[in-house]
Amino acid sequence: MTRALYSLCGADERRFFSPHCWKAVMALAHKGLDFEEIPTTYARIRAIGGVSSIVPVLDDNGRLIPDSFHIALYLEEAYPERPSLFNGEGGKALSRMVEGYSQMIIHPAIMRIALLDIHANLDEEDKAYFRQSREARLGKPLEVVAADSEAEKAAFGAKLEPLRHMLKFQPFIGGQTPLFADYIVFGALQWLRVSAGLAMLAADDPVMAWFERCLSLHQSRGRTVTAA
Repeated sequence: MTRALYSLCGADERRFFSPHCWKAVMALAHKGLDFEEIPTTYARIRAIGGVSSIVPVLDDNGRLIPDSFHIALYLEEAYPERPSLFNGEGGKALSRMVEGYSQMIIHPAIMRIALLDIHANLDEEDKAYFRQSREARLGKPLEVVAADSEAEKAAFGAKLEPLRHMLKFQPFIGGQTPLFADYIVFGALQWLRVSAGLAMLAADDPVMAWFERCLSLHQSRGRTVTAA
């Protein structure tokens, strides 16, 4: 069986940075499935069968599945005999709540912190696309948004307080072992780690201890890309 995951990279094809792609990578690793990770720039996404304008896209023996959450749901249904990503409907509901928290609270902060770092790591064609699309979305030049990055770094730790509270009671969002909900927040912090680093979080922060546990999962898959 041929299985491939199209993942977003910068000018250096070894540096996968997308939070959504990292969710899919960890979901596949959680299921113990072999796959090839295919470096994909923004410009190359158009060539992936026309199923999506974004990555990740999973090619499972010719079947193309876009979107990290849809990929996780597909893997759960297609490979039920392998470790569960959700442990039932409650885990799916939990993951949707965590997805909302991550994408509405954590992602915007990371974008403001790492905006120029992400831009700098892209190839020339992607730089032009990234600037045009993000400035249209943000309503400001990248440099204007990035001017507040130090304030965003100072405020970032407080945005993780719900996770910090939960980690008083269990080692993972999923409980004693990780579930897809863990990979959602892991993907966000891995995006920051690879793009700009995590110096704004203290080494003894419980969130950092959780993140280190996640980095070490699945033969340390998260450590295959070094920090910025």
